Amino acid sequence: MSDLHVIVGAGPVGRATALELAAAGHQVLLVSRSGSGPDLDGVRREAADAADAGRLTELAAGAVAIYNCVNPADYTVWSTFWPPVAEAFLVAAERTGAVLVTASCLYGYGPVDAPMVEDLPDAATTKKARIRAGMWAEAQARHEAGRIRAVEVRGSDYMGPGVAVEAGHIARVAPAALAGKTVRVMGRPDVLHSFTDVRDMARALVAVAAAPQAWGRVWHAPTNAPVTQAQALADVCAAAGREPVSVKAMPRAVLGIGGMLVPALREMRETAYQFERPYVLDSTAIERELGLTPTPWDEVCRATAVNADPSLAPALAQAATVESPVRTRSA
Repeated sequence: MSDLHVIVGAGPVGRATALELAAAGHQVLLVSRSGSGPDLDGVRREAADAADAGRLTELAAGAVAIYNCVNPADYTVWSTFWPPVAEAFLVAAERTGAVLVTASCLYGYGPVDAPMVEDLPDAATTKKARIRAGMWAEAQARHEAGRIRAVEVRGSDYMGPGVAVEAGHIARVAPAALAGKTVRVMGRPDVLHSFTDVRDMARALVAVAAAPQAWGRVWHAPTNAPVTQAQALADVCAAAGREPVSVKAMPRAVLGIGGMLVPALREMRETAYQFERPYVLDSTAIERELGLTPTPWDEVCRATAVNADPSLAPALAQAATVESPVRTRSA
């Protein structure tokens, strides 16, 4: 029986998922548009267009699972990018029998006034949220019709290793914070927000792929208790032995007036609410039912600091063997 796992998308979540699977001894194929990138132990690479159903079917033939870890960084292309890509994954899953495992976000829920749990309806009305919610609705419908086997994992804003500045709000400003500079964040720096380590997202994807009882529904990746953006940056600085810096809100005019001139900023206005009110992910279900727990918060902060400044790696690796100055939070 084949033990092949095909991961499409070589961003931070895709790479973390590939490493998680390879470490467990599975055959791993990491697919990206170019097929290039740094060598990962135990991981093969191939090139493919994620919207090419025939190519995805070819690569996933005989696979245990195919993972949609694609994440276009440019919000402005979502309306044209996602429909053919989503359909290609559905077609490949149906043709090959591989479990379709999708890495997704919390956008579909829209603004809520309580911690987000998996049985909330996908009630958002904004453009990007409707796209992601619609992708899961179609996958779930085909799962329930017996055409495919599908499962989705949702996480909050990413921290941890390999998160590029365009892929994480803390990653965007962490280099400046570690340099002792005042930073500006989207929304309010003093409201609670959930941050998911990319390695925990990867572990969740791998876990649900291997658990037939988990298929057909949404799961939340194991995630530490929420902190404010200001506290998250203070903890990243503390993990690196640095003093906290001043954290201020980005002027509203940046998204307002700036959005009229810069399409990417205009698109970000749709999700600004996530940083203007508490935005809390509840991962109790996956912890209780699949036994996963989030990476300790101090380790998340150390990895985020090294990601922002690789020169810190030797010192922080040594520091990890002694008690960290950052208090650990659990979900």
